[in-house]
Amino acid sequence: MRRNVDAGLLLDKPAGITSNAALQAAKRLYRAQKAGHAGTLDPLASGLLLVLFGEATKFAGPLLAADKEYVARVRLGVTTSTGDAEGVVLERRDVRLEDALVAATLAKFRGTVSQIPPMYSALKHEGRPLYRLAREGKTVERQPRAVEIQELELLARTADELELRVRCSKGTYVRTLAEDIGAALGVGAHLVALRRTAAGSLQVGNATTLDALEGMDEVERDRRLLPLAQLLGDLPRAELEPAREARFRNGQPVPHPGTPEGLRAVFTANGRFIGLGQASPEGVLRPLRLTAIPPRDAQAAE
Repeated sequence: MRRNVDAGLLLDKPAGITSNAALQAAKRLYRAQKAGHAGTLDPLASGLLLVLFGEATKFAGPLLAADKEYVARVRLGVTTSTGDAEGVVLERRDVRLEDALVAATLAKFRGTVSQIPPMYSALKHEGRPLYRLAREGKTVERQPRAVEIQELELLARTADELELRVRCSKGTYVRTLAEDIGAALGVGAHLVALRRTAAGSLQVGNATTLDALEGMDEVERDRRLLPLAQLLGDLPRAELEPAREARFRNGQPVPHPGTPEGLRAVFTANGRFIGLGQASPEGVLRPLRLTAIPPRDAQAAE
């Protein structure tokens, strides 16, 4: 029997399955009525997948917008049709690169860089995902877009492989980053393995695998859930006293002087999570997303 679950789960997705398959497995284990996730991982990739149940699905936006961190393994000297190990090999080149050249090249990719999204991606063209067009042998023009590579660290190197730690903004394709680094080095490259290690302040070290969840009883499994407020812990918070809370819950903007402009996680005066609000320069807090959990039940969900 399905049940209401209003929380998040840090799931360590294994390589070899889609994010949707991992999501459906978690939904089945929790018997949740509603589930979604905040940020797809390719089947090739493993690591942190933020699974959202019930009311938590309303708040995927800020989680999707959070910076992400990855550990990537890049094979030099080989380019593929997809930019990763699942594609057909297009070209092979000898790799003889000095450490200084590798270091100097990586330095060029720190900060704001321009990327052209890959054809093998979920972006849509005229309503159709690019990867479906790519599978039909079609290519369409994609506009370059700016992304931010906050950190790019060389963890290890062999003759033809780089292991990189990447901290980057929303919308960054690590596959494309691998290809672009290979092109800049003059030898080509593709992504061999990818593991997401963090999303905002949420860490894969605190995540649970599907196998581990399978071995738990329901009480133990529920202890792995994160309350809505904790999922949004990276956001600045605003608190409302009862009168303003009532107006805010009814979708009305409320005065909140002294609150800096921007997105806020909004709570009651006694710490219950209400939803998301947008603070204006004039000191007005406007509701964006509200939880439907009744006030008397909200504390349990947090």
